[in-house]
Amino acid sequence: MRTVYRISLLVVAGLLWTLTAGFAQSRGGRGLVSFGRSSGLASDTLYLDVNQDIAVQLLPFDELVKMAVAYSPVIKYQNEVSSVLKASQGVARTQILQNVSGFGNYSGGNQVLIASGRSPDLNTNPIGQIANGYRAGVELRVSLFDVFGRKHLIRQADANYKASLVQKDIAELELKQQLISIYQDMITAQQILKTRLIDEQASLAALRVAEAELQKGKITTGQLASATTAYVQAKATTEQVKGDFLKSVHLFEALMGTPIQRLKRY
Repeated sequence: MRTVYRISLLVVAGLLWTLTAGFAQSRGGRGLVSFGRSSGLASDTLYLDVNQDIAVQLLPFDELVKMAVAYSPVIKYQNEVSSVLKASQGVARTQILQNVSGFGNYSGGNQVLIASGRSPDLNTNPIGQIANGYRAGVELRVSLFDVFGRKHLIRQADANYKASLVQKDIAELELKQQLISIYQDMITAQQILKTRLIDEQASLAALRVAEAELQKGKITTGQLASATTAYVQAKATTEQVKGDFLKSVHLFEALMGTPIQRLKRY
């Protein structure tokens, strides 16, 4: 019995070593892991190392926040809103100029009136015939609204612009809070995934041993079924955790407004 027990331990150790080596070979040349196929997304590949912490692979969090502010669609929208209200502020300040108008003309008159003092043509207006030349002037009309209501309109435009700046600060704060939450979820999901992968490999090794023992007649089919059930449960849990990890990464990408590959340190 001791000999059989020792041989079984050697078989388990050999299978664990084989699975670990196979898992390492399935990674890319730089230790990168693809989760696309296992998650049902054939074209989806995440260039992240499961065995290395996310905080080490990605840029420092403060730099990520700055990039999110620069690339986030929400922040870009708030910037455009502030620009529109800034322009409205300028319009409110200069709108009074629409009441100012200028004119210019040229008059060709008869100089006889100036020389003789009377108009040769009785049908001609003598005032319009005093002299010829260019005329220009400015006309200003001020309404009661311009006197009493203009200042309130300007204050309203100023307040709207300042409110848009505050709204932008609020959007940046909310974005930072969301980044903190999803960033931590991503780190937690990665750590859980690492442990679940180890459990899955151990369950698979136990299943392979059980299959070999069944062929030798050392165990029953019920014991093999128990080993199979344990492996299936471990595999299902791994896939669920893997999906949570993928979801966190893609939510993080959406908030950042840029792919995860551009957020890595190298």
